[in-house]
Amino acid sequence: MRESSGAENKDQQKPKGPGVLKVMQSILAGAFGVQSDKRREEDFSNHSPWPYIIAGVLFTVSFVVALIAIVQLVLASR
Repeated sequence: MRESSGAENKDQQKPKGPGVLKVMQSILAGAFGVQSDKRREEDFSNHSPWPYIIAGVLFTVSFVVALIAIVQLVLASR
């Protein structure tokens, strides 16, 4: 029987999630409509969708707040 080393056990554990930069790139690309099908499939094939969902909601809320602030500034200057 073959003994498994500690490194093999670590590799067989839960896979590491996507990094913050990768999630942000995917969210921005998706928001602007330039996300490729290959990248989208890669994002959701091996990872949990929760980092993307949370980042998408935060991006959307930030975008809406920024638009409201810009409109308020423009209307205040009239």
